[in-house]
Amino acid sequence: MSAQTAFRSADEQLATLRKGAAEIIREEELRAKIERSRTSGKPLRVKLGVDPTAPDLHLGHTVVLRKLKHFQDQGHTAIFLVGDFTAMVGDPTGQSETRPPLTREQVRANAQTYLEQVYKILDRDRTEVRYNSEWLGPLTGHDMIRLCAHYRLARMLEREDFRTRLAGNQPISVHELLYPLLQAYDSVSLKADVELGATEQKFNLLIGRDIQREYGQESQVALTMPILVGTDGVRKMSKSLGNYFDNNEATAEMFGKLMSISDDLMWSYYELLTDFAPPVIVRLREEVRTGVLHPMEAKMQLAHNIIAGFHGENAAQQARDEFRRVFRDRQSPDDVPAHKLPRSASKRLSTLMVEMALAPSRSEAERLIKQGGVEVNGERASDVKRELDLSTPGEFLLRAGKRKFLRIVID
Repeated sequence: MSAQTAFRSADEQLATLRKGAAEIIREEELRAKIERSRTSGKPLRVKLGVDPTAPDLHLGHTVVLRKLKHFQDQGHTAIFLVGDFTAMVGDPTGQSETRPPLTREQVRANAQTYLEQVYKILDRDRTEVRYNSEWLGPLTGHDMIRLCAHYRLARMLEREDFRTRLAGNQPISVHELLYPLLQAYDSVSLKADVELGATEQKFNLLIGRDIQREYGQESQVALTMPILVGTDGVRKMSKSLGNYFDNNEATAEMFGKLMSISDDLMWSYYELLTDFAPPVIVRLREEVRTGVLHPMEAKMQLAHNIIAGFHGENAAQQARDEFRRVFRDRQSPDDVPAHKLPRSASKRLSTLMVEMALAPSRSEAERLIKQGGVEVNGERASDVKRELDLSTPGEFLLRAGKRKFLRIVID
């Protein structure tokens, strides 16, 4: 096989790499790099840096990871950079105040869980994993001064987070100004051809382009991906906001949560979390609009595809079958937890729901009952004053909301 036929054409590669991208800076540079790699047979070095600041990744993180996989699938070198050094500095992006740096032990523990999850998307054998402590740790004071000399403070303060904090008289620590420079030095050390990041990382990626030139390298291409909106349909996916999908949660739970997103939000998930080609997504959307395809069926296909990517086709099909049985056919799941209660006097349904952790409070339980979201043995409970007879042996099935089931057994 010749060098020119080892890779797909530039047009074919770009069609895949553009999908879902917010911005490519600059696309003509990316085309030139791809053409050069085809001629030489040398793959591009594509970098994605992630600071292990928390133990787990959520579905929002996978948007950029999937783009790294797209480059990997085109035959290029996927570099997953663990920012074990920069995590101890702290990325100021989007921060309204200086946050405390992490300890080395916290970073090391988080990094291990990241890699376990990353390999559900990337090919383990074809992924270059690096840690930026390799080159940032040994930097001398002279090296740091040289690095800082390559950038102007005025340019750094153009950054929106810093500008906002200055305007509000909020403090900015000097080490926060170093963060973008350290991330840029990662690109120098790795000789990155392309760096990936979310749209909020654009400033950092552009500094990487500048610093590479200062060190005599060709500038990397910066490719940014949109922020994934969370389950609330409004704000970006975040664990602190509780609107996220945990990549490690049970497949049936994830399937049910994906089915609960709005019909409008579904299409951005198709765009950012699946490999469906844009014309296919356009066709699906038109079929839903014209009534040829029911939105629930389109959403089930989406959930199936996302889960198959993490857990395999069999797990996705089982989760799909379970959803159909429980939610569409209104049957109970196979693995409903059971809770034994001693015989006692009658008890109000809303009180029992709180005691069994099916609702956080009695008022919330009553609200759910009023909305028709509670069933007893498959029949909707609509009376907030309903009493359950606990005086004789037997059992009954409680359902609260869409996904909470509990079998109550009276001894």
